[in-house]
Amino acid sequence: MANKQPKKTTNSKGKKPAFNFYWIYAIIAVILISINLFNWDGGVREITPQKFRTEMLEKDQVAKLEIVNKEIVRIYIKQESLSNDTHKTLDEKSLFGGSNRGPHYFFTILNDEKLKDDITIWENQYGIEVKGTTEENYGRELFSWLIFIVIMIAVWVFIMKRVGGGAGGGGSQIFNIGKSKAQVFGKGKSTNVSFKDVAGLEEAKEEVQEIVEFLKKPKKYTDLGAKIPKGALLVGPPGTGKTLLAKAVAGEAEVPFFSLSGSDFVEMFVGVGASRVRDLFKQAKEKAPSIIFIDEIDAIGRARGKNPNMGSNDERENTLNQLLTEMDGFGTNNGVIILAATNRADVLDKALLRAGRFDRQIYVDMPDLNERRAIFDVHLKPLKKVTDLDIDFLAKQTPGFSGADIANICNEAALIAARFDKKQVEKQDFLDAVDRIIGGLEKKNKIISKEEKKAIAIHEAGHATVSWMVEHANPLVKVTIVPRGKSLGAAWYLPEERQITTTEQLLDEMCAALGGRAAELVTFGKISTGALSDLEKVTKTATAMVSIYGLNEKVGNVSYYNSQGDGYGFSKPYSDDTAKLIDDEVKNMIEEQYQRAIKLLEKNKDKLTLLADKLLEKEVIFKDDLEAVFGKRAWVEKEKTEEVQAESKVKIPKAPEVNPIEKSEDSKEGKPEGVDSNDNNEFKPEEKTN
Repeated sequence: MANKQPKKTTNSKGKKPAFNFYWIYAIIAVILISINLFNWDGGVREITPQKFRTEMLEKDQVAKLEIVNKEIVRIYIKQESLSNDTHKTLDEKSLFGGSNRGPHYFFTILNDEKLKDDITIWENQYGIEVKGTTEENYGRELFSWLIFIVIMIAVWVFIMKRVGGGAGGGGSQIFNIGKSKAQVFGKGKSTNVSFKDVAGLEEAKEEVQEIVEFLKKPKKYTDLGAKIPKGALLVGPPGTGKTLLAKAVAGEAEVPFFSLSGSDFVEMFVGVGASRVRDLFKQAKEKAPSIIFIDEIDAIGRARGKNPNMGSNDERENTLNQLLTEMDGFGTNNGVIILAATNRADVLDKALLRAGRFDRQIYVDMPDLNERRAIFDVHLKPLKKVTDLDIDFLAKQTPGFSGADIANICNEAALIAARFDKKQVEKQDFLDAVDRIIGGLEKKNKIISKEEKKAIAIHEAGHATVSWMVEHANPLVKVTIVPRGKSLGAAWYLPEERQITTTEQLLDEMCAALGGRAAELVTFGKISTGALSDLEKVTKTATAMVSIYGLNEKVGNVSYYNSQGDGYGFSKPYSDDTAKLIDDEVKNMIEEQYQRAIKLLEKNKDKLTLLADKLLEKEVIFKDDLEAVFGKRAWVEKEKTEEVQAESKVKIPKAPEVNPIEKSEDSKEGKPEGVDSNDNNEFKPEEKTN
């Protein structure tokens, strides 16, 4: 075979690389620097005035003198004297050939006042021709101006990079500031995430998988007359996997995937946001079929007119208007599907949510028991864990946890195991991780007096006692008086995974929450500030029961909760009389449960004291310790009997029971659904803090 000739370097279009104009700037800079640094005067030597007088002037070797700018004196040596040993260092020829006619030496004038006398001596006494000249160093001045201009350009480029946020590459930020900042996946670039990596979101996963099918096999749907949806909005609490779903779509769609955040459209310059929206959709249409994913779309999609800026031009609204036009406006937008994610759908503009823009709203909820088990399977794969680890137990111990919470628990468990030099991650490490993440760091060395420690023990024992005595309180996991995080002690419960809650269940939970303060009153005859979190919880619960859920007879079957998030401005949706009635009923409801807790504790004061003594001794007690003091709960045995009877009729496989003695986890207070839209831990294990 013939040897192949080496190919010339060409660009993607087969052309030779374009000449870089920066080389011209470099050449000019080198020339200017050379003019100033190198001596082009044919080898002129600098000498001292004394040497000039003794070795040249007095020996009659000077032909003429030239005073330049009253700063230096140039010396021309007679041609017949150049052969002397004194001038052997001089070049015989000039820079461009020919004999060296000078100047040959120079010295700097040190005293301007003495210069006139010296000139007189040189002319009259030695008969030397003295000539004065003025010269301009254009190279030096040009070089100084060039340095100044370069510095100003560098400062300007630096400022524009900072202002433009790096858009458009080096040196072109000011011109590309309106360009889209989207990160493009496709053609070899992938997120390395597939739908197999997404666990616990089966329904949502089916919806987004169908979007991928739309793009891969559009004929399957269009043959039946169906139109491909234009957009899908992922809605749900933080940490439930909305962005992970989008990454899976990008990894499996096999079409260009444009990913960016809602804040990428926000800029300090007017009109930049709308310009970036136009550029984003222009790129997507050029590469259609394609997918655009906008994370945290509430940054630009907030409802218009909610917060008018005193009549000024709102740049965010202009960006939203442009987005609405691009998604479904007068022009065509075929082959581009928009995915978006937010956990604040209540603040989005209604025009953005309508069909034709976001045809589908996919709610990504907190995972249930089976979904948590699947999520644990995914995050436990990279861990070196014991072989007999009960994943069902971990899933049962984490109700209300999001996928991000479970990932954090697995990582924290591995860190705890490594801290104690273990070779494998054990069950206890996971339970300690739950305690650490939800309850906070243990503070065993915190200084607490004996009186305070006893008050904390009585408070937590009161929670445990009342919750054991009332029927609908959540099952107790453990009680501790070890300070953790901001709390001095906690009683932890494992709430049931239920979708609705009855009035009796809410009242029993309020009674159990007030058990700590009631125990202080029954035991010491006085109360303390330790029940702050308990009072906050019962106040929110009672207010929700009266004003939201319609569970109060006097207020009636009305709800003043605004699910649309429109707000009522500075006015309430009810009269002052109704407001007073709500306040009174909330107060009466709380007081009724408080008195109920006091009565329960007074009947079981000896058991309350015994339980508090156990807490002071062990610092942490579990369900078995309460059974040893109070005996088994009667209604729990009744429920077990009913379950056994039901199983005898229909065989339903059950997951293994939780053994709280192994140690359970602490968590935040549970809240009724709808009380606080920003609280996403409403079903996590509860804790009554002191």
